[in-house]
Amino acid sequence: MLIGKYFQVIWYAILAVMSVSSFYVSANTLEGIRVWPSPDETRIVIDLNSEANYSYFTLSSPYRLVVDLKNTNLKAKLPLTVSDSKVLSKIRKSSSPSKDTTRLVFELKHSVKAEVFKLAPTPGGQYGHRLVMDLPHSSSSVSKPTQSKPVKPSQPIINSNSNHIIGNGEIIIAIDAGHGGEDPGSIGPTRKYEKHATLAISKKVVAQINAQPGMRAIMTRSGDYFVNLNKRTDIARKNKSHLLVSIHADSFRSPQPRGGSVFVLNTRRANTEIGRWVEKHEKQSELLGGAGDVLAKNSNDRNVSQTLLDLQFSHSQKEGYKLATNVLSEMGKVIKLHKKDPVNASLAVLKSPDIPSILIETGFISNPTEEKQLFQRGHQDKIARAISKAIVSYLNANPPQGTLLAAQGQQKKHKVRSGESLSVIAKKYGTTATKLKSVNNLKSTSLAVGQVLIIPTNKPVYVAPKTTTSKAASSNTKQARTIITHKVRSGEYLGKIASKYKVSTSSIRSLNRLKSDTLFVGQKLKVSIVAPVKKHTVKRGEFLGKIATKYGVSVSSLRKANKLRSDELAIGQVLIIPTS
Repeated sequence: MLIGKYFQVIWYAILAVMSVSSFYVSANTLEGIRVWPSPDETRIVIDLNSEANYSYFTLSSPYRLVVDLKNTNLKAKLPLTVSDSKVLSKIRKSSSPSKDTTRLVFELKHSVKAEVFKLAPTPGGQYGHRLVMDLPHSSSSVSKPTQSKPVKPSQPIINSNSNHIIGNGEIIIAIDAGHGGEDPGSIGPTRKYEKHATLAISKKVVAQINAQPGMRAIMTRSGDYFVNLNKRTDIARKNKSHLLVSIHADSFRSPQPRGGSVFVLNTRRANTEIGRWVEKHEKQSELLGGAGDVLAKNSNDRNVSQTLLDLQFSHSQKEGYKLATNVLSEMGKVIKLHKKDPVNASLAVLKSPDIPSILIETGFISNPTEEKQLFQRGHQDKIARAISKAIVSYLNANPPQGTLLAAQGQQKKHKVRSGESLSVIAKKYGTTATKLKSVNNLKSTSLAVGQVLIIPTNKPVYVAPKTTTSKAASSNTKQARTIITHKVRSGEYLGKIASKYKVSTSSIRSLNRLKSDTLFVGQKLKVSIVAPVKKHTVKRGEFLGKIATKYGVSVSSLRKANKLRSDELAIGQVLIIPTS
């Protein structure tokens, strides 16, 4: 009997130890908290080592969001002050309702309807278990246009062919930089993120499109923050975009594949989307213009809705394919192509029925060579020029209705009469003699009676972006960019520093990956400035030491800048003189 009781006591002790050890095994740990402010919302990401068991509620006077993480230990450092969010000011720990619960308090600037949800670990192992909170900045969740040219208000115009010009007649192109913020995209062999390459290339494309007359580019994201895939097409639509171009970098499980591709929406996904939009009866006016407005108010016929949406999708697919072909043609001149024809795919960012859309893969970030290239400024410039040139070429050939480009007249011809000169004809058609000579390949201003001249239109053509070369630079000097380091002094702010070096604040933000414009005294910033790079042509009797002394540089820097294997020079040899 005593033996039986003895074993019973031991058994209860074992159960107690097992229950305590199971508690410690199952305990979660809060590893860190990340905040991603965007123009429309602030995303908070809580990193955990296992799935979150949570509850939350809100408080007012002052406004707070309170999150309880059950059976969770806190490892992250708190409090955390947030300076660049329109809704969130501080994250702190508070008294917990129980010993095994961590209570977090998010201090808010105004009332907000938070969206809280869990995310599973990413397949590549970049992120583990996460708890996400999306805090909208206002009731409107669609971004205003970013990176756009200033537009002067103008009255509606009627051209000679009676085609109505909508608004100021600009063509608007939405440029979508893939991924961002919490979503890094694909990760290269040296741990570089796709989201940074796509944003850099997208900004360059926007700048080059904005250099074109009659065109304006907007961005679905202009910084390192997350934008929902569905919201990207909404941003394009709200800004009345004529095209949506999404820019990405490809990836594969092995490092061998390389080259660019362009994707368009496949028919199967289009048919699925048509079915969904048929159900969105109240939104059809937004998609289909005037016809959709009449349909939404006066008809419940699903067949009519489906027919109109089918026509709209077919048009967008066809135009998207044309644009994709143009982009491949231009990209193929500057980079290797992975696929020489547009690829049909079921991708969320391509699913808008009213906006021709394409997705560009600028190369394989999983390939070591292309990963390196995707983060080189010169390579990014080549890709951006190819994309923008292809877009402009497509729009010149297929101008959207209601734009100035579409309203311009067809090419005119003029038959020279007796007594007419080139300047008289140019004045008659509102052009210049120089343009007339160029279009007609004239070597002189002499004309023959009966000669037929082509009259140039004012149709925009692709304009190469301006270079930074100074007009005052001599034939032996060219302009190049160099990186310097600036140490922040008391009273300095980002705009003041940018003005000092004649660069943009956005370039300093990008180069230093600043999440806000707040600076502290003593902080070191990298600044990319324009610096002259001189060249010297070797003359008789000159040697390396003499040339180095002349320009106030060292012999070793001359060797390095010119990759010289010896100090022997040849008469007429051109040397690059390094900057001090």
